[in-house]
Amino acid sequence: MRGPCERSEEDGQQDDEATAAARHFAEDVEARKSSDADSDLDLETECVPGSHSLEEEVRDALYLGSCQAHNVVPASRFLHQGNAPELNLRHRGLGPQGARALASALISNPYVKWLDLRDNGLCGPGAEALADVLSKNSSICDVDLSENQLQAAGVQALCAALAVNSVVQKIRLAGNGLEEQAAHYIAELLLVHSGLKSLDLSYNQLNDQAGEVLGPALAENTGLTELDMKWNHLRGPGAVAFAKGLEANIFLKVLDISHNGFGDSGASAVAEALKANNVLEELHMSNNRISAVGALSLGQGLRVNQTLKILIVSRNPMQNEGCSGLLKSVQDNPESALQLLDFSDIKVSREFGDLASSLKVILPGLCIKTGAQRMQYKKELLPVLSEAPPVPASK
Repeated sequence: MRGPCERSEEDGQQDDEATAAARHFAEDVEARKSSDADSDLDLETECVPGSHSLEEEVRDALYLGSCQAHNVVPASRFLHQGNAPELNLRHRGLGPQGARALASALISNPYVKWLDLRDNGLCGPGAEALADVLSKNSSICDVDLSENQLQAAGVQALCAALAVNSVVQKIRLAGNGLEEQAAHYIAELLLVHSGLKSLDLSYNQLNDQAGEVLGPALAENTGLTELDMKWNHLRGPGAVAFAKGLEANIFLKVLDISHNGFGDSGASAVAEALKANNVLEELHMSNNRISAVGALSLGQGLRVNQTLKILIVSRNPMQNEGCSGLLKSVQDNPESALQLLDFSDIKVSREFGDLASSLKVILPGLCIKTGAQRMQYKKELLPVLSEAPPVPASK
């Protein structure tokens, strides 16, 4: 028995049959509409606000025909989409077949600019169908395909499509179980796509080998300004290689590498990057196993960097010694641009507080965060975990 993410030869034949059937359906609607084009009633209908244009009817017919051919239930939100620029179909359970049906209607759609298909179980075959859309569509610029079990084959198809698409500027691929093989395809994309500005690879399984592949690509990339790598497995040599890529990069402004395992060696490599990099403005490094030794190394980069505005190193075992060392490094840098230093959930001493106060005299715009900040990581859970209101007693 085939799993929902597997593709067979029958699927390819079904795709061809679905496309032909959908086009026939759409042509039939257009022909019937055209035959009445000269009637007064038709002219009046076209003038009624909110009425469907011929173009919309053909597009809907194409989608409905494709859904019928793929034996899937149409997404009602798409049928009510009209000419809106944002199409949000997250958590709809589309699956690969639903993605194929949707693809037939998106290829020539000139209105959708933001496409959100998060958590739809698209798998590799669904990603391949959407890759065909991205290789031909010239309006979609923001795509969210997070939590879709895309697998390496799906990412390969998407990267190949994006390589010939200069319109897409933002893509989210979080939570897709991506590993080393997927990193190779992403690295190739970073080398050729200068139009991509934001990339989200968080909550994947990108390890040391992936870091060694992505680092050189990051060094050569000429467009990316935001990169989210949190909750991966970058550590050891992979973390160092990735940091070296940051050292040579001259475009990236925001980088999130929190919840990895950079450790002290990775922190030292990031410090070297901060010495050379004069573009990065925001760096997230929380939960990275950085001790006081690593913090002192990181401080060497802060001692000379003039562009970094936000540094978050919360939940690292750097203790009071490491936190104080970072403050002293910033204090020694009169050209520092720092506006936020976050040491949340790291125990510090009264002497640290005195040092922070003296630093704020030099940098009055600097915010230094300490103490527990646990609640901010549970905001989405609060409505679920809150106690239910008492049930009034029956009279």
